[in-house]
Amino acid sequence: MPKGEGKLIAQNKKARHDYHILETFEAGMVLQGTEIKSIRNSRINLKDGFVRVRNGEVFLVNVHISPYEQGNIFNHDPLRTRKLLLHKRQIRQLEAESKNAGITIVPLKVYIKDGYAKVLIGLAKGKKEYDKRESIKQKDQERQIRRIVKNIR
Repeated sequence: MPKGEGKLIAQNKKARHDYHILETFEAGMVLQGTEIKSIRNSRINLKDGFVRVRNGEVFLVNVHISPYEQGNIFNHDPLRTRKLLLHKRQIRQLEAESKNAGITIVPLKVYIKDGYAKVLIGLAKGKKEYDKRESIKQKDQERQIRRIVKNIR
């Protein structure tokens, strides 16, 4: 299965608007207790999240997973730092790339694949304001072209 396929749970549309995505990686998440149940209920927010590489390990920071409603005293902290599971060569590549100026690692999607929660992370370079306007203009033009083609048929 290609990267990013599975039952889509959450998507970070703001990341695609604010960054040029250079490369993507699929990573597993280390979850506690009722976190997977909250994820399956689509109770996750990637908006302010980012990825940090420390001591040869990759961590997902500032991603909010709401506590499970039917949970008990074993519910988790919603904003805790979660470890991501990647191959060693991918971690080394992420670490080397993220040390470059202007490059960051952002979560793009969370989905369920073969029963496991996966996160699609991307190496990203920030867009300038004029790039953002250009992207919006391009999307509007494509939308108008599709509308015209649809009316012609």
